[in-house]
Amino acid sequence: MTKIGLLHPGEMGVSVAASAINSGHQVHWVSQNRSDGTRQRAEEHGLIEVPAMEELSRTCEIIFSVCPPHAAEDVAESVIEQGFKRYYLDANAISPQRAIMIGQRMDANGIRFIDGGIIGGPAWKPGETWLYLSGEGSRTIEDCFSNGPLEVKVIDEEIGKASALKMCYAAYTKGTTALLAAILATAESLGVRDELYQQWDMDNDGFVEQVNGRAKRVTAKAWRFEGEMHEIASTFREAGLPGGFHEAAAEVYHRMAGFKNSSKVPPLDEVLAALLDL
Repeated sequence: MTKIGLLHPGEMGVSVAASAINSGHQVHWVSQNRSDGTRQRAEEHGLIEVPAMEELSRTCEIIFSVCPPHAAEDVAESVIEQGFKRYYLDANAISPQRAIMIGQRMDANGIRFIDGGIIGGPAWKPGETWLYLSGEGSRTIEDCFSNGPLEVKVIDEEIGKASALKMCYAAYTKGTTALLAAILATAESLGVRDELYQQWDMDNDGFVEQVNGRAKRVTAKAWRFEGEMHEIASTFREAGLPGGFHEAAAEVYHRMAGFKNSSKVPPLDEVLAALLDL
């Protein structure tokens, strides 16, 4: 049994923790400055509470970081400051160059860094969510999830490869959702949305319903995807390609940020109004 620390039990993080617990390990979380919602998720899934980072770093052999991309470096620094010296998995949606930078910082402080990229939603069913790993300590992390349902695959020993795969995958899935939402808002503004729907239906029966559904369902997490789009743009530029596609997608998601963590899927008219700043 391995003692694992999770930073922090959001919707995705708690599902990762549940797979580790299902595989026979203990998962600890830091309750200091966390919300009631975080506490409820942690307690519901059997995570062990510790009051502060100091105790987590002293108790745990492995720390998982599952947080919004903009917070990845701050979370890593908070672990370094506690003198932690064991395994650290960064499973955040960050560019490969950021993963390499964080890994170098951790290596300089005696921490074994593993790069991770999660593809899929929260991991509650087998075959639906994948954690890709790269780095020399990847097999140690893989062993934490032997019984699933989170699927794990080690792809390389080089830091940055797992993040690169995540960036390329999300560039399409979340990038095209932002593009489609922007197309709908533009068609609405110019008074041709009905005509666009008619043409789409002639081209591909059912496509209109699919597009409308994607534009509405993405709203609750749009605030988080904004940062991810910036990371993808940086990844593209580092590879010698334009980053403007996903900088624009970041702006689209920024305009949807008011729907943050909503428990209801909003009507499409509300989504388009937010995009058009009406």
